[in-house]
Amino acid sequence: MKPQEFRDMSDDELRARVTELTDALFHLRLRRATAQLPNPMKVRETKRDLARAKTTLRQREVRP
Repeated sequence: MKPQEFRDMSDDELRARVTELTDALFHLRLRRATAQLPNPMKVRETKRDLARAKTTLRQREVRP
């Protein structure tokens, strides 16, 4: 997702997205460890989306 898409979400949507991405990342790492992951770039995309979501939440806490 683009950073602007995260900025357009509400705080509750962002928190839900962070939880969803954290779970997805766990499962992707597990599949990568067992060599069952067809697209290893998905791990990188998920990590970056998670970082974008957390950054947006933190920016809102610091700058109301």
